[in-house]
Amino acid sequence: MASKRHVQYSRLAGDDDDYGSGGQHDRRFEFAPKSFDKIPLKSIALALFLLCLGCMLLFLSFFIFTGHIGGELSQAYGLRGLGILAFLLNQLMAGGFYETRIAYYSWRGAQGYRFASIPDY
Repeated sequence: MASKRHVQYSRLAGDDDDYGSGGQHDRRFEFAPKSFDKIPLKSIALALFLLCLGCMLLFLSFFIFTGHIGGELSQAYGLRGLGILAFLLNQLMAGGFYETRIAYYSWRGAQGYRFASIPDY
């Protein structure tokens, strides 16, 4: 393949240059960290709901197993199964305790934590 050594190059016109002589600046390439701090309320609400539901069901099953609350063992096994299922859904879908922790530290303003780290649904 032959090279083109005798190509004549010319400068761009002033209006095509972004930072040159008075050209317009393209705002698509600006980086503003605060613009990415939109709070993903749906993700946080889902994570908190599944976390609370799983805890409540597991505590109820524990109290039925120990006899503090009246009930049969089949009810305790059912509640324990639903509690484990809610915890697994919390970990798989909503990020679970991880997202809840990131949301808490972001709200508190801790260094290195941002709401942008949580996926929005």
